[in-house]
Amino acid sequence: MNLAIVTILTFVLNLPFGYWRSKVKKYSFLWFLYIHLPIPFIVLMRFQFHLGFQWWTYPFLVGAFFTGQLVGKKLGNRALVKTEEIL
Repeated sequence: MNLAIVTILTFVLNLPFGYWRSKVKKYSFLWFLYIHLPIPFIVLMRFQFHLGFQWWTYPFLVGAFFTGQLVGKKLGNRALVKTEEIL
């Protein structure tokens, strides 16, 4: 149950970072920061929920991490297109 909670929280935590990442130049300092800034929070969640770092937890959390980043990026790109259509 703890793994499911942390997986969902990891996904949700990465949504805004993916969104913000879509607004900056690729490979810039901010782009790098928006990818890596959530990691300490995920490590804290692992400790808080007593998950540790067992190998079998990585596919769930890494998948949730990148899926959250990707969905956030898609939402950011969609918002950018809608803004350009209005203008």
